[in-house]
Amino acid sequence: MTGSTVSRRAFGNLIRELRDRAGKTLLAAGLEAEVSRMTIQRMEDGWATKISTMQLGSLLDFYGADAGSRSEALALWGEVREQAKVERLQGNSKGFWKSYTDQIAPNFPKFLRLESIAESVITYQPTMIPGLLQTPGYRRAIISINEPGLSAVDMERRLELTEKRKLVLDTGFQLEAFISEAVLCHLPGDLAVMADQLRNLAEIGGTVRLRVVPFRAGPHRGLTMQGFSLLQFPDSTHGMPLPPVVFAEGALGSTFHEHEEELSEYREAIENLRTVALSEEGSRDLMLRVAKEYAA
Repeated sequence: MTGSTVSRRAFGNLIRELRDRAGKTLLAAGLEAEVSRMTIQRMEDGWATKISTMQLGSLLDFYGADAGSRSEALALWGEVREQAKVERLQGNSKGFWKSYTDQIAPNFPKFLRLESIAESVITYQPTMIPGLLQTPGYRRAIISINEPGLSAVDMERRLELTEKRKLVLDTGFQLEAFISEAVLCHLPGDLAVMADQLRNLAEIGGTVRLRVVPFRAGPHRGLTMQGFSLLQFPDSTHGMPLPPVVFAEGALGSTFHEHEEELSEYREAIENLRTVALSEEGSRDLMLRVAKEYAA
């Protein structure tokens, strides 16, 4: 699944670049290929679509692709088709989150798909523990706040999804997380839940780097930003570098940012956070101290 998803995203990025360079709209491209505007959008976003090689050729002609770009697009397209064929035979073409789509926000499957193929993620969370680092008790408390009437069955399904997400941490995946000191003070659950969560964070090691941004850090970009995650990807098997993506979380929804001018803003914020955050050791000491207070 991972190889095919990476290739699809590399292919989609190239096709979007060719369309933008040609000054063609999604609607015009869809009319040329005799598919919907949404189908072109999904293809460019790296989702599986029912586009034929003949339709792709028509699009490349429509975009005025030069010989080099055409060859690269067709090579990537060949990778996508071959890898998808293998996955169908193996029966693993669906992501682990597919059976939980009724439990998550409409655009969260896209984030989970990208997270599953990322080689590293840098995240900043000003109000709560990052999802990949939440204990079951903490996660249960968060869900109960958002949906107090959720059935026991659906609660367990959401907890299962969280645990399956965490498996990525065993694959060499790199996670650099910044949390506001406020996160240590918020109590979505009772004191025992928070004590357990903070002790768990303090013991995390391996490929996870966790740092706390203290209250007295002074002016920094995190003060004016909501939570976000910057996902970075390995090159496709064709060797094409994949640009990073930012998943920005809001009070009533979330969005993805892929344009360089947007990404540069988040990179600047990350560098700022690295400057003002406590060291990993200092963060660990603070979390253990607060956990001890909660457990007293």
